[in-house]
Amino acid sequence: MPDDVKVADYTVGDLVAEFLSACGVSTVFGIASVHNIPMLDGIGRRNAIRYVMTRGELGGLHMADGFARASGGLGVFFSSTGPGAANAVGGLIEAQVAGSPVLHITGQTATKFVDKALATVHDPRDQLAMLGSVSKSAYRIRQASQALGVLTRAATEALTPPTGPVSVEVPIDIQRTKIDRPAMLDFFTLPIPGPLAPSAAALDELAERVKAAKRPMLWVGAGARGAGGAVTRLLDMGFGMVSSWNGRGIVSEDHRMNMAGMHGNGMKCITDFYRTVDLLLVVGARVRGQETSDLTLALPDNIIQVDTDPMANGRTYPNRLFVNGDSRLVLEGLLSRLPGKPSIDAGFAAEFSKLKQTAQAEFKATLGPYGGFSAQLRGVMPRDAIWVRDITQNNSTWGNRMFPIHSPLSNIYPVGAGIGQGLCLGIGAAVAAAQGEGKRRTVCMTGDGGFFLNMGELWTAVQEHLDVVVVVMNDRGYGVIKRIQDSLQGGRRFYGDLLGPELVDLAKIAGIPFFKVDDADKFGSTVGEALAVGGGPVLVEVDMTAIGEFPPYYPFNLSRMG
Repeated sequence: MPDDVKVADYTVGDLVAEFLSACGVSTVFGIASVHNIPMLDGIGRRNAIRYVMTRGELGGLHMADGFARASGGLGVFFSSTGPGAANAVGGLIEAQVAGSPVLHITGQTATKFVDKALATVHDPRDQLAMLGSVSKSAYRIRQASQALGVLTRAATEALTPPTGPVSVEVPIDIQRTKIDRPAMLDFFTLPIPGPLAPSAAALDELAERVKAAKRPMLWVGAGARGAGGAVTRLLDMGFGMVSSWNGRGIVSEDHRMNMAGMHGNGMKCITDFYRTVDLLLVVGARVRGQETSDLTLALPDNIIQVDTDPMANGRTYPNRLFVNGDSRLVLEGLLSRLPGKPSIDAGFAAEFSKLKQTAQAEFKATLGPYGGFSAQLRGVMPRDAIWVRDITQNNSTWGNRMFPIHSPLSNIYPVGAGIGQGLCLGIGAAVAAAQGEGKRRTVCMTGDGGFFLNMGELWTAVQEHLDVVVVVMNDRGYGVIKRIQDSLQGGRRFYGDLLGPELVDLAKIAGIPFFKVDDADKFGSTVGEALAVGGGPVLVEVDMTAIGEFPPYYPFNLSRMG
């Protein structure tokens, strides 16, 4: 507690600030408002937490989300009530879909006015229900004495698997209420429960089924981020592996038995191989409709599912066995029950390794002039750099499927497929990347449509001097929408062309370095030049009108795929 905060002047606003520090929070994001000033005053006077000023609530919530994903810790965002809290809803939806541990702290009108429709400032109807519908849970602090308890529960829930965003309303009068400083803050620890241990009987049954498999594969999702070591041991035993796009990097994707995001959607060579697989072990993965053509992708019949959430049991594809437990504990328990290597077919590993090469070559061949972008970019990016991207044609193809990722903390994209989130996710990731001794680089790829949606947040990166290279794939329109219109609307392209500022002029206004790519072969070298600048944000424009229109991709290219 700083010297200028007298014990008699200690308020709930001070408690919020000190609570975050006690939780190990080093950075928060937010916008100052009439209904959160006491909490932000507590943060400012303590001067123990970095406060990143965002330009809007939507972008700010995404930044807290990106920070959580890149750091592996808790992201925190402060909004105002009413319109401010509503503006954060899109970010809460994305954090919920992605399973990001985010604590959203919002103000609220004074308790005597709440939910009474008295037309006080920022007084929405049932804000708590709105937040509850897009958060893992939502709470209101109804009296000063329960503030620490509510905050503790909210942060604990956000960090307890299945992780997700939790919202807390703090009415403005309660923020200003003087209280006794809780003594437990001197030794405070969040009561996060330990990982869920599977039953011994379930592990015994799992082991027997794995022993019987001759051609086993893994489908690994974000829920297995802590199980990388165990997954690697299974790959070394001869298992094949694919990842959900949100679970990439759990095992380095240069492992020959890791096919990463090439999980078969629209590729005959992969779906044919699935017919030969006699066991698919799904670990911490939703097996999303987005990645399986709305659950029509033909997966192996014998699916065993592992998840810490019992509600995951059969949620998408049916399984023949469900093991409820923490992914790491389940796989380690399985490995302890396997006598040496399972009896996997002698040629399976070689077939799988060849499949990986074949699938990548076939997929690359569909990308036209953009086929070399993945290898070019990987060649200039540091191995531990954070790879952030928005919903773009480039990301829907080589970004999600081919670009090699080596750590789950380096894999950030809009899991809910919302456009315009990439820049803000990248800014939050860049804040996390700057922490600690081994500072990482951040590269954020977005389209022009997505970039313009939250363009104002570029100044957040400028003000914070963030080391982030923003690559804008500029086709001067909504390329993804045009592709859908070509396929489903007879080629009638309505409302897809965008007028935007010249990016070189925008960079001048922002006072940041600018590079432009108009030759496909110079993509990697140009991004490399941008990375060499360092010390602050850099803008790179890829002129897709000069390079050529992006070719049809799955599911718009089925006639081209083998």
